[in-house]
Amino acid sequence: MSDRAVLHVKGRVLVGPDDVRDELWVVGGRISYDRPAGARDVRTVEGWVLPGLVDAHCHVGLGPNGPVEQDVAEKQALTDRDAGALLLRDAGSPSDTRWVDDREDLPKIIRAGRHIARTRRYIRGYAWEIEPEDLVAYVAQEARRGDGWVKLVGDWIDRDLGDLAPSWPRDAVGAAIAEAHRMGARVTAHCFAENSLRDLVEAGIDCIEHATGLTDELIPLFAERGVAMVPTLVNIATFPRLADGGADKFPRWADHMRRLHERRYDTVRSAYDAGIPVYVGTDAGGHLGHGLVAGEVAELVTAGIPPVEALSATTWGAREWLGRPGLDEGAPADLVVYEEDPRADVRVLAAPRRVVVDGHPFA
Repeated sequence: MSDRAVLHVKGRVLVGPDDVRDELWVVGGRISYDRPAGARDVRTVEGWVLPGLVDAHCHVGLGPNGPVEQDVAEKQALTDRDAGALLLRDAGSPSDTRWVDDREDLPKIIRAGRHIARTRRYIRGYAWEIEPEDLVAYVAQEARRGDGWVKLVGDWIDRDLGDLAPSWPRDAVGAAIAEAHRMGARVTAHCFAENSLRDLVEAGIDCIEHATGLTDELIPLFAERGVAMVPTLVNIATFPRLADGGADKFPRWADHMRRLHERRYDTVRSAYDAGIPVYVGTDAGGHLGHGLVAGEVAELVTAGIPPVEALSATTWGAREWLGRPGLDEGAPADLVVYEEDPRADVRVLAAPRRVVVDGHPFA
């Protein structure tokens, strides 16, 4: 589109779950609900319109062995864009992806710096691997590097125990989370196991990734503290394969992973029923492909979350949680157009008709 081009989007514009309009205009890359005077070179797109989808757990710049070259990271971001995911919370990456901010054809990224893990207690090449006495300093460092988030690895396999175990003592995470909050950053943590959750939540953490170990005993604590949950069910689907691969060496861990997988849908539905905020995240990057946001929304519905609420978890509600606008007057024109109503069937999300980034339409 030229600088003078105007995009006219009409059909059913889902500004919110109950706020549906007939059209919007994109002028200078921004949304307007007033027809521009004297508009020339007008292009029209028709269909059902949503704000750009949110993938709240997505690792651009991360591959199976750690950081990747920029051309690979670019392909990852383009894959997410073409799937309609236009706002990514990058929940930990060793790569510097600030160059993405200068591109008008790529999703916007909210960064959490690099993962912070206990020594030899995470995937090699992914995280800063440190001991508890250094946790506050590293959290402060990553709070300065990120965009308002810090990512901890809350648990991982303990080789001596042969099973998942918490990574940090309670006093260390308490001091670290307090330091992040003092600096204006929120904190999230990778957690699979049951016994890593209470200390993190009582220490003031803002979000838990995966949260497969959430129990009926812990659910009221999550709800009371307003701790959000990003289940990453498309990633949890890999647990049986992971368990099979490690069963000979760590049979206790493998059995634990299988149990967590078996109850995954019940865990998510119980969290939702209790009022715990649940958001869409895929855990793309590393060993998992990008562009899976539609599949994750469908998984939330399979778990028992109503379709409109699952949509909100990747659109209106997710953007509000992350402090980013949706289809608001004057907001950047990041939107996705579909042929059918995604509220009636979330599987529609898998086939965008058009994706618009900063006012630029892509097929």
